[in-house]
Amino acid sequence: MSRAVGAQVRCRKGVRLSRSAINFLMDATLLVVFGGLAWTSGVVRLVFPPGPEAGGWRLWGYDYEAWCDAQFACLSLFTFGILMHLVLHWNWVCGFVTSRLSRNRSKPIVLDEGNKTLYGVSLLIILLTLLGAMIGVAVLMIEPPTS
Repeated sequence: MSRAVGAQVRCRKGVRLSRSAINFLMDATLLVVFGGLAWTSGVVRLVFPPGPEAGGWRLWGYDYEAWCDAQFACLSLFTFGILMHLVLHWNWVCGFVTSRLSRNRSKPIVLDEGNKTLYGVSLLIILLTLLGAMIGVAVLMIEPPTS
């Protein structure tokens, strides 16, 4: 387990990572995952024939479906990484938003940790609900091929 020590995180083996080092590792990981997403998207879109015509085509032993699965895995990892990036920077996000909203008020807006967490979880729930609703609408509106 890790334990926060001021602006550093102490890992199990006694290695200390500063917040800057953690942010750098997160950003470097996001860059690598984004590169994988861009590359797999390019392979799926530019190398293979369009979806139905890609049956039987293979690249390095993997068919179109396997490359689409790899693309979705990269997308999922990238999304998770972005969420973790937001978690690491949530205090900054809340500070930025409250400072912008406080400009128009005579009294500054102050949020405690509980409210910041509540707003973050609420925002995540709203975004996931909207995403689920959009996927649900797509499922309901898809049309089968006409013969």
